[in-house]
Amino acid sequence: MKQNRPTRYTTSQGKQILEYLASLGDTHVTAYEIVRHFAAAEVVIGQTTVYRHLERLAAEGKIRKYLLSDGRSACYQYISGSTDCREHFHLKCEQCGALIHVACTQLDQMQGHLRNKHDFQINLLKTTLYGTCGNCLTADKA
Repeated sequence: MKQNRPTRYTTSQGKQILEYLASLGDTHVTAYEIVRHFAAAEVVIGQTTVYRHLERLAAEGKIRKYLLSDGRSACYQYISGSTDCREHFHLKCEQCGALIHVACTQLDQMQGHLRNKHDFQINLLKTTLYGTCGNCLTADKA
């Protein structure tokens, strides 16, 4: 007996959320900031709805989800049609939250090594290295 899967459809709220994220370009935003944005624009989209759509959009590869340093909250970024943000590593500062896009031949070599020597392909859409950025390191020394 064939089981019916629920049909995925685009709601106006899901479309508004995606359009808002697309309008931000490379900017990263939290779910709370998205809820605040729509509330300020007097558009009624509940927090639960925002979270549900963000998870779906991330699963579909339309947005990128980055876990924040507390491990429980996240920020989100629209993935444009270009490959600019798909083919490199990301560094996330655990102190200030900065997200740094890194194109580095040594990291590319590491990726190649893992693929060739360990038969493992890194998913660059989900690859973020966590640590402390230069600004925060300098501030800590002061």
